[in-house]
Amino acid sequence: MPLVNSLVSWYLKKRIPLIERMLQNPLEVQHEQLMKNIRFAEKTQYGNKYNFVSIKNLEDFKNKVPITNYEGLQPYIEQMMKGNQNILWPSNISWFAKSSGTTGSKSKFIPVTYECLDESHYQGGKDAMLFYINQNPESTIFDGKGLVIGGSHNVNKLNEESFFGDLSAVMMQNMPLWAHFLRTPELSIALMDNWEEKVERMAKATINENVTNISGVPTWTIVLIEKMYELTGKNCLSDIWPNLELYVHGGVSFTPYKERFKQLTSSSQLTYLETYNASEGFIGIQDDLKRDDLLLMLDYGIYYEFMPMSEYGKDFPNTYSLSQVKIGENYALVISSNSGLWRYIIGDTIKFTETKPFRFKITGRTRHFINAFGEELIIENADFAIKKACEKSQALLVDYTAAPIYNDDKHKGGHEWLLEFDKEPTDINLFIEELDIALKNANSDYEAKRYKNLAMQAPVIKILPRGTFNTWLKQKQKLGGQHKVPRLSNNRTIVDEICGMMTSVKQKRP
Repeated sequence: MPLVNSLVSWYLKKRIPLIERMLQNPLEVQHEQLMKNIRFAEKTQYGNKYNFVSIKNLEDFKNKVPITNYEGLQPYIEQMMKGNQNILWPSNISWFAKSSGTTGSKSKFIPVTYECLDESHYQGGKDAMLFYINQNPESTIFDGKGLVIGGSHNVNKLNEESFFGDLSAVMMQNMPLWAHFLRTPELSIALMDNWEEKVERMAKATINENVTNISGVPTWTIVLIEKMYELTGKNCLSDIWPNLELYVHGGVSFTPYKERFKQLTSSSQLTYLETYNASEGFIGIQDDLKRDDLLLMLDYGIYYEFMPMSEYGKDFPNTYSLSQVKIGENYALVISSNSGLWRYIIGDTIKFTETKPFRFKITGRTRHFINAFGEELIIENADFAIKKACEKSQALLVDYTAAPIYNDDKHKGGHEWLLEFDKEPTDINLFIEELDIALKNANSDYEAKRYKNLAMQAPVIKILPRGTFNTWLKQKQKLGGQHKVPRLSNNRTIVDEICGMMTSVKQKRP
């Protein structure tokens, strides 16, 4: 196996000159990505509609092609799911990633082209490992296997030749044969869609494997680790997988889960590496393990535009290119990609932390925020405040969601927080106080609305029994994979559903 480690490391390092060019010439690389995609797709149905053949530069592109969202592209995607080709992209498309960005009643099906798989999703995974081994030259990570906690896939009934599933499942299903020798468990387990059974099968199948790295969203990774401890009677990961050295995470902010991971893996020498691999494409990697931001990857077949949040929702919003962005501003991501998405608002928001090179942090979702009273609370603020409150009250969080409490004759407005803990706060009043203080420190608009309780009352907290969020996700048929509980909602739909579910359970008890 040492030979395998050397060969894989050598193969990955061949990419270094291209990464250096991307870092040195970001604007040139981005322009190349845009024009390559336009030229390749100019004879598609969408290309003909917006006269791609006449587009010679960025100005032409922005003047001719409209900003859109999923609803705008949905009629084209539905044609593709029925088997029609050359609609948004010229190569044949038979796979669709079922987006888990929200838990709304309507699912999104994002086309996954072979170009996007090869140039974006797979390349991103390889680059993440490259950044890791460059900073850990003594690593023997490829002497063992990567435990991939992926999703599941189903056949798309509209067309027997079309398939959909979680992005991770689509990637595993289409991996080259050699890549399967570096991962575990076998596909029949990795692609199961019954998550309770899947976690148990996955744990049993990997107990005796030489697992050196784990990839997956934090929530299900924690569940798997707890299952491993239950099956083995051990409480230390290094006793089960002595060569485990890396955890690659993404999909949700790691901030609320960090303390729980530290507790579960306290005796393991585990390095954490964050990636941003959306259904629409691989976007960013934590290239420097000493930092907590991500490098924007500019040569994966994706052209980026950045919409100031003040423009979001306008009929004709203004967008910025890389040369125009500012550090610290909140932008909605707009992409034109080799998956056939054109000036597409993917629904995530970011802010740049550096522009030489372009590094950023994910700040939330365009639809996941609370702004009922002008407080403009975003997920980044909420994750920060929850982390601080947990630290101060010695709590360990499982998950949370929050929504507005609207003004009425008896009460001022405010926010209601539903929280599920692995270890509850030592003092709930201290938790509330610290949460409120941290929110004020993170968000001046929230602080202003909370001044002397004039516009908003202090946070209202409800502690849920363990397993509540999973029960709700299961009812919504969203359990497992990359599905997650929305952190913030600007209405009470989710909070009221969960509270109603709890009331119903209590009423059924004898």
